[in-house]
Amino acid sequence: MTKTSFSPLMLACAALIGVAGPAAAENFSKASYNSAKDELKAIYKTERDTCNKLSGNAKDICVEEAKGHEKVAMAQLEYNYTGKPGDEMKLREARYEARYEVAKEKCDDFAGDQKDICKREATTARDKAKADVKQAKRVNDAAEDAEEARMKADYKLAAVKCDTLAGDTKDTCVASAKARYNQRW
Repeated sequence: MTKTSFSPLMLACAALIGVAGPAAAENFSKASYNSAKDELKAIYKTERDTCNKLSGNAKDICVEEAKGHEKVAMAQLEYNYTGKPGDEMKLREARYEARYEVAKEKCDDFAGDQKDICKREATTARDKAKADVKQAKRVNDAAEDAEEARMKADYKLAAVKCDTLAGDTKDTCVASAKARYNQRW
């Protein structure tokens, strides 16, 4: 298990986007989003520049950590901007891929069987995280399908009730039911 480190990039990301989650999409203007993106890129460059003071595998590890921090921060920003489940999955993927790349790079400090085992552990951890993300996606998809089915059933009931009306009242009732139950047909 690796220790989570909080880089300046991650801290800036948290400060820029807060911890509002999906609801944050309503609070972001495109200008704020672009500004936050530019800020994250600048912080990444600074973090990456600090790696130049190192050498050998320590430098390689530092570079992978900086890249991972940037990818995760950008994915977090995107998810907080859109609030889309697909972007949440991309965030989860960015997290496990970043951990994997750093873990794999750290294996270069070993030799022989120890290095092989280290790489296998990194790959196994990544594969398990990937499976967790896949499972979460399936759960999200199933929940969305169930919600859609409930909305259709509620709309059908509302449409039957609207059929008892006539004229403009009926048209208003049907339009209202379509809007309320997210029906586009």
